[in-house]
Amino acid sequence: MRNETARHDITVVGGGLAGVSAAIAAARLGRTVALINNRPVLGGNSSSEVRVWVCGATGHGRNHYAREGGIMGELFVENQFRNPEGNPYYWDAVVLDAVRAEPGITLYLNTDVREVDAGGPEDARRITAVTGWMMGSERRIRFESDVFLDCSGDGLIGHLAGARHRIGRESRAEYDEPWAPGTADALTLGSTLLFYTKDAGHPVKFVAPDFARNIAETTIPQRRIIKSGDNGCAYWWIEFGGELDTVHDNERIRDELWAVIHGIWDHIKNSGEFDSANMTLEWVGSVPGKREYRRFLGDYVLHQGDILGQSEFADRVAFGGWSIDLHPPKGVYATEDGARQRYADGIYHIPYRSLYSVNTTNLLFAGRNISASHVAFGSTRVMATCATIGQAAGTAAALCAEGGLAPRELAAAALQRTLLREDASVIGLGSTDPDDLALTAVATASSALAGPDAPTPGERWPLTADAGLVLPVDPELTALELLVDAGRDTDLVVELYDPELGQNYVPRRLVTSVTVPVAAGPKQWVRTGLRWSPETSRNAFVVVRANEALALYSAAEPAPGVLALTRVPLRPQDESPQPLREWTDAGLQRRTFCLRTGATSAYAPAKAVDGYARPYAGPHMWVSEPLREDGEEWLELSWPRPVTLSRIDVLADDDVNEDLINLHHHRTPFDTLPTLLRDYRVEAREPDGSWNVVARTSDNRRRRQVHTLDGPVTTAALRIVVEATNGAASAHVVAVRAYA
Repeated sequence: MRNETARHDITVVGGGLAGVSAAIAAARLGRTVALINNRPVLGGNSSSEVRVWVCGATGHGRNHYAREGGIMGELFVENQFRNPEGNPYYWDAVVLDAVRAEPGITLYLNTDVREVDAGGPEDARRITAVTGWMMGSERRIRFESDVFLDCSGDGLIGHLAGARHRIGRESRAEYDEPWAPGTADALTLGSTLLFYTKDAGHPVKFVAPDFARNIAETTIPQRRIIKSGDNGCAYWWIEFGGELDTVHDNERIRDELWAVIHGIWDHIKNSGEFDSANMTLEWVGSVPGKREYRRFLGDYVLHQGDILGQSEFADRVAFGGWSIDLHPPKGVYATEDGARQRYADGIYHIPYRSLYSVNTTNLLFAGRNISASHVAFGSTRVMATCATIGQAAGTAAALCAEGGLAPRELAAAALQRTLLREDASVIGLGSTDPDDLALTAVATASSALAGPDAPTPGERWPLTADAGLVLPVDPELTALELLVDAGRDTDLVVELYDPELGQNYVPRRLVTSVTVPVAAGPKQWVRTGLRWSPETSRNAFVVVRANEALALYSAAEPAPGVLALTRVPLRPQDESPQPLREWTDAGLQRRTFCLRTGATSAYAPAKAVDGYARPYAGPHMWVSEPLREDGEEWLELSWPRPVTLSRIDVLADDDVNEDLINLHHHRTPFDTLPTLLRDYRVEAREPDGSWNVVARTSDNRRRRQVHTLDGPVTTAALRIVVEATNGAASAHVVAVRAYA
């Protein structure tokens, strides 16, 4: 046995996606980081030990342009390239590689932290060190830092330090939450084990172990969906422990979950109700995936009203979009539905004040243990959201360590500015980084897409239900024509709505409605007469009312910012109104309706230097006209007088409307996002007007490329010359950043 002391600027306890993102964020800002995990692999519940889907703000595609950016976005895009089939072991490697790529991180796996040195009065505690035991190596390590992050999920570190926290559900009155119980209690969401099956290609028998639960004696077959071919998170509802203590009763919970899984498999194999003769168990989890335990108290407690009301916090640093998703305490044995869900109208904000302790002065936290009520936690708990919180908390920790600040003393504006510079997503905020010289440049281009027109018809789309069309309006909508079939003389009813918030893609405020007579006949271009001149650039949500005599036509490859949707009825258990459930792109993914519009500035070169790096009330990117074969398109930045540059960042379009996932929920049809630039070069203009190549990228598959130049370059103009994309017809550049 060895006793050791390790000194780092920052100590992160917990190697789930929140802790991983926090550690990477802090290390990229030049801090030394200890990343401690009590398991042999990183990824927490997403790892091959537990195998939970990494869900987030997209809500499995219900929210649009909502996929996480920053570090979590990098992991999604890289995993899609390496691991499109969703192999859990390949996902482990993606996460581990991301950590090992940062020289500032020292990784301590199999290290369980169970001692905390902290002192000070109850309202001003301070952590000086935490101590962990590295299993298998007999190393007892004391970790000393100025700033600590509890990303452990269960919140043991903060608890041992004396940080205030809660377990269970608040009363309805405390935060005026309709979904909270009348009286506070200690009930939580339960834990889950998952299992994988495979077809062995020959008959395989299954003899149920003695501990298997006879599920025929329970409500499971009647109340839950069982399919012989389902795997992993399709069985998210195998949940137990909400009425127990999910930490102290962890072994009891695991044993019950094992009994349930083997009982379900016995039912599939031996009840005679399933075609499962050749099926066998391939893997059964042994580490319960916990959903809930301690939730720390920060200077602000996020609550149900903030989620559904999309509160616009001045100190917002992360975002979510998963539904409020609460499960019955009895879990798999409940007689009610396995989940109660309610979506906001779009993605919502998470404030910095919910990421640091109200009474422990050098403690930040990220993951499912942030300062949120039980009801709000029902949304913030999903892992991609936890990862975005982790990047915000890790960035804050780095700035605090650098400046000798307590987290409460850190200015939110400084944190937001740093997050945006590091390509994290802070919704609705544009960068004002004074060091980014691109923000002072004038942008021009070889061409720009004039509008989102899609004139070439594909499949016929009968108007058996309302159709929806989202269009960027910048600065105004002057025309909209739709390609229509009419089985008889009839009227086309079209309504234009303002989604109101820049991150929303649902109809909220009716602007205008038109009724257009349509004569019988096929493939007619119908002028709707819609016009709209909003005060600022917006998205327009156009509703085409159902009419059995009419049909639209779909078209492939919609322009950025354009969505085609159809309306579906809410389920009996859904609360109304809930437009995010009512409007779906099912059957219309990566397509639009055939349309013609007037010109727009939505794809102008200036969009690449407007400070925004993701869609918000418009696509916010330069889009060229389609590239000609063997042709090039370029985006130029020019200054009135020469500037000296040493670093240039190019942010390509990683299509945050594409719903990516780490495991097997669905198969995205391409490994590399087609909208990403593949080959391009960066050129600086010489005094004689010639162009000198200062950087080049080939076979790119990532959103962000940071080009550190060989030496300072002084120039009055810079351009990105796009030679090829990864499949998109046009060049898409979200942003260019230029630093001295």
